[in-house]
Amino acid sequence: MLPNTPQYAERLTAPRTWWALAATVGITSALLVLPLGVLAMLGGLVVGSAIGAAGLSAYGSAQIRVVGDALVAGDARIPLSALGAAQPLDAEETVAWRSHKADPRAFMLLRSYIPTALRVEVTDPADPTPYLYLSTRDPEGLAAALSPVREG
Repeated sequence: MLPNTPQYAERLTAPRTWWALAATVGITSALLVLPLGVLAMLGGLVVGSAIGAAGLSAYGSAQIRVVGDALVAGDARIPLSALGAAQPLDAEETVAWRSHKADPRAFMLLRSYIPTALRVEVTDPADPTPYLYLSTRDPEGLAAALSPVREG
């Protein structure tokens, strides 16, 4: 396998139903400028919808990848040598680890619309981050992708 070929890749896209929010932003924008005329209303609809869609697309563009000897989670790039045990979390544990069990020092790539997550210990003594909390639709698959790379 080539060094830059991902062993695991996932994009944390927003649910399809959330795209109605982009349309709502567009309609609201159109109604706000309606007193200025029909052309202003159409412009508000187009611009508002585009801004809503761009914001939603940016929010859903977070990625989790295992590439070479690193885990890339959002903007963070963590060497696999700094990671310890990976614990897949079911829906109940996911809620617990992002609420009352959460450590404020933890790195969290959190998407509340994803019901499962993976918790990965950070073993680097120089890093104050105790663990990574990664929302993922496939926690077992991500844990499996991390295990052989770290052990190998």
